[in-house]
Amino acid sequence: MADKQVSDAWERGSPYERYVGRWSRKVAPPFLAWLGVPAGRTWLDVGCGTGALSAAILDRCAPASVAGVEPSEGFLKTAQENLGDRATLSPGSATAIPFNDAAVDAAVSGLVLNFIPDQRAALAEMARVTDQGGAIAAYVWDYAGRMELMRAFWDAAVELDADAAKLDEGIRFPLCRPEALEMLFADAGLQDIEVRAIDIPTPFENFDDYWQPFLGGQGPAPAYAMSLDEAARARLRDRIRSRLPFAADGSIPMTARAWAIRATVD
Repeated sequence: MADKQVSDAWERGSPYERYVGRWSRKVAPPFLAWLGVPAGRTWLDVGCGTGALSAAILDRCAPASVAGVEPSEGFLKTAQENLGDRATLSPGSATAIPFNDAAVDAAVSGLVLNFIPDQRAALAEMARVTDQGGAIAAYVWDYAGRMELMRAFWDAAVELDADAAKLDEGIRFPLCRPEALEMLFADAGLQDIEVRAIDIPTPFENFDDYWQPFLGGQGPAPAYAMSLDEAARARLRDRIRSRLPFAADGSIPMTARAWAIRATVD
């Protein structure tokens, strides 16, 4: 493989929803139950994407208010369509949150930290806008382990093309490991840090249900798939198919693990 350049950028809501957005929605409820923020609090969703985490907060946490910031215009549009006037959504970066100091009781982020170049600056901003004693929490996919739909993809890709390992999120994003997450939060001066795994089922009806989202072109794995010529993409498709755990009815039972972390602002 020539040295391929693939983008981590997420710009359009629809391909993301089909690829991992549908699974993100399953992680949010157990994450929020574990976080345990009392009712009547003000929330900020940093990198709110298509609005999955914000929607779960609104539906499950009886918040006083929910705000979200998101740098992608396409994602922000999808979030606004999904949430309507139930949340206040604004364009904004995780490293320059357009909020005053101590403006919220809880600042959360779902599946975003790995894609922020300056993660320490993002945590510092989340801490700045969170009131003393408030909660900061996040979750990321376990790319290196039990995010099985992606592991099946990259393990097959590397078998066919050793250079594909350079693009594997499990290698490129060390924050997908619990030890690295905990160290990041500790270095930010946060207190009462806890980390836990959240496992969700990710069943696919058939191989097309698994494979088609990789043809959307957004995110590292889909971008890699679409960077291949048709013959190479077909070889990758067939290699992945040979590795998947098909059930007797043609469905594919898989699991996705996210690592969740919570802490308190001192």
